[in-house]
Amino acid sequence: MDLAQLQVFLTVARERSFSRAAEKLYRTQPAVSIAIRKLEESVGQPLFQRGARDAQLTDAGTLLCDYAERILNLRDEIQKGMEDLKGAGRGQLSFGVNESSIHALLPALARFRRLYPGVHIAVHRTFSRDIPREVLNYRLDLGAVSFVPQEEKLAAVEIFRDELAFVVYPEHPLARRRSVDITEVGGETFVAHIVESPFRWRVIQLFEKHRVPLNISVELPTIESIKRFVQMGVGVAIVPRMCVQEEIGRGDLKELRLRQMRILRRVYLVYRQDRPLAAAARALVEILRSKPTRSARRRINHS
Repeated sequence: MDLAQLQVFLTVARERSFSRAAEKLYRTQPAVSIAIRKLEESVGQPLFQRGARDAQLTDAGTLLCDYAERILNLRDEIQKGMEDLKGAGRGQLSFGVNESSIHALLPALARFRRLYPGVHIAVHRTFSRDIPREVLNYRLDLGAVSFVPQEEKLAAVEIFRDELAFVVYPEHPLARRRSVDITEVGGETFVAHIVESPFRWRVIQLFEKHRVPLNISVELPTIESIKRFVQMGVGVAIVPRMCVQEEIGRGDLKELRLRQMRILRRVYLVYRQDRPLAAAARALVEILRSKPTRSARRRINHS
């Protein structure tokens, strides 16, 4: 087998179609079929179900898919290594973050971009739980997560500290207050992130501990949509403070201190420590490690 055949195979597997794969690869469909047939001869087993409507993988195809991704990712690592010889001013950098963590990283990425304009930065939105595996499998150079991974090959460095914030719309009856007791929000409609996370469960457990109902009647896919919904007066929300700092500063949202809640959130930079980082990745690590930051917090007094 060769790398070109593996690239064709992965494209067919991802597109679930020989014809769509041919279009994406700018090749004819017969050429794609020939490449797959040669690869099947090489591995000694069929890789796709014959007669299936879509290009469905066999068990052998599913196994090869994982190995093929690793091999091609290693090929990309070689290319990055060669670019690395030219210094940090060129090359590519792949970074995996979840939706909320990107808010903490944008200033550092902007500084990196000013220092190294020749580096192509690709920031991939990835679930936190998947980032360590993606880094280990060479799909990502760096990742940002809100926990310390257990994998021994990964280094984890704290780069940001934050807290969860309780926010309401400016015309909300509680908006004139600076702080509220958790028992006062039991009747509120909460707008929540539909993605499961340890912090979501900590909020749920907090309300259960104080025997206060948590009425999550709206669940949305992004933090941005949650903020918009709260601004529209649909409900209230508990979100990472770094995600709502601008709206609080402009007066579009009002943060209230929930007296029983102080849930810290730390963001860690993760990368492989069993091999040298490429120059571009190393430069960004130095920027992010230079000074762990804390999200700005408005002073909230007791009322």
